[in-house]
Amino acid sequence: MNALEKRSVMALASVYAMRMLGLFMVMPVFVLLGADLQGATPALLGLAIGAYGLSQAMLQIPFGLLSDRVGRKKMIYLGLILFACGSLLAASTDSIYVVIAGRILQGAGAIASVLMALLSDLTREEERTKAMATVGISIGLSFSVSLVLGPLLGAAWGLSGIFYLTAVMAVLAIIVVARLVPSPHTQKASADTQPAREMVRKVVTDGRLLRLDFGIFVLHFVLTALFLVFPTMLQDQLGLASRSHWWFYLSVMVLSFFAMVPFIIVGEKKRKMKPVLCLAIAVMMIATAAMTGLGTDVWQAWGILFFFFMAFNLLEASLPSLISKEAPAASKGTAMGVYSTSQFLGAFLGGALGGYLLQSIGVDGVLWLMAGGLSVWLLTALTMPAPSYTTSLVVQLEEIVDETFDDVVHQLRKLPGVQDVVIVEDSSTAYLKVDRLHFQEDQLAHFEFVRQGKGS
Repeated sequence: MNALEKRSVMALASVYAMRMLGLFMVMPVFVLLGADLQGATPALLGLAIGAYGLSQAMLQIPFGLLSDRVGRKKMIYLGLILFACGSLLAASTDSIYVVIAGRILQGAGAIASVLMALLSDLTREEERTKAMATVGISIGLSFSVSLVLGPLLGAAWGLSGIFYLTAVMAVLAIIVVARLVPSPHTQKASADTQPAREMVRKVVTDGRLLRLDFGIFVLHFVLTALFLVFPTMLQDQLGLASRSHWWFYLSVMVLSFFAMVPFIIVGEKKRKMKPVLCLAIAVMMIATAAMTGLGTDVWQAWGILFFFFMAFNLLEASLPSLISKEAPAASKGTAMGVYSTSQFLGAFLGGALGGYLLQSIGVDGVLWLMAGGLSVWLLTALTMPAPSYTTSLVVQLEEIVDETFDDVVHQLRKLPGVQDVVIVEDSSTAYLKVDRLHFQEDQLAHFEFVRQGKGS
């Protein structure tokens, strides 16, 4: 990357991280600290935890499409202002109902797709994979950090303090966007990063993609439901004070992260992604079921949560990569938009249904709901075809003179390892799905219509 791209990517990754950190910090402490809110019941606490997911799911794709008309930065400012207002609203009240409204308003700042679109405006095609990977790492780190900071800040400042800090981070994110993120000269519609209306039907009727969308739905359904019950189990059943939860989560997250890395390597390098995926779902399901028999041993609880998050981290890292591989050429942005919508809808329903079961049945009801959802996902994963091992390749085209675009598509399809080709004529860009085992990028140099040095 050049200096401008590095600055843009790091700034946007920090905006992502601050926003996600604010959303996640309350999760490990909300059930414990929110019980003192006026009108609080287990069902309403669950709704409050997952409420942000509803507005995120509804507005994720519309925000991205609107940014094409009014501008990226304007939509990002609007989203961050909504996020800050929701945080202030939740911080300033003692009522569970107002906190729920604040969480919904937080989620209304659904700027993930807009940030990705701005990222595509500010980076060259050949650097975009690195840029998106950097953002993905920042999101993963923010989640892990939130599990440590949440209990520490909750013990020091209470629930309101966490929400006020979240509002401050939203303001800092606005400053970062204004001062550090360059304003693009032109907005580029990139199929890699932006949803497109004409692609939605193709994506939502693809069986492979639907299985992965269901997977991320269940994963975040289970994650949100977990934090309805596990913090209380740590405090009341295992006698671990809430101010000490940070070291428990820190040790679990650090070690589980390193433990899952070999499985990622085996899945990708040995092309064993389906067995690795199914194994991770099974481990997560068994760990969830084991929580129903949890006694009073802290180290037993630590071991169960270690295996839970080892599997969770593996799945969270693998699913976006699989979506990218399975998405039809020139549909990655739309596929990721539907994927994100499924993720946030899962978070909402995990909180809402989990809270209802916690109130009507108790902790075991929530845990068996989680295990049941994971078992359905495991059956779905076992019946899906082995995922493809293709990658996306973006090729910039020279002006087509002697040939038609159909001729270009036909010639590119004949190359070994090329499985799909779509050309976006307005931007003179070809999107290829290729198998790197059989495709050699230097084959493109033989075509006069390919702009040299512009593949990614």
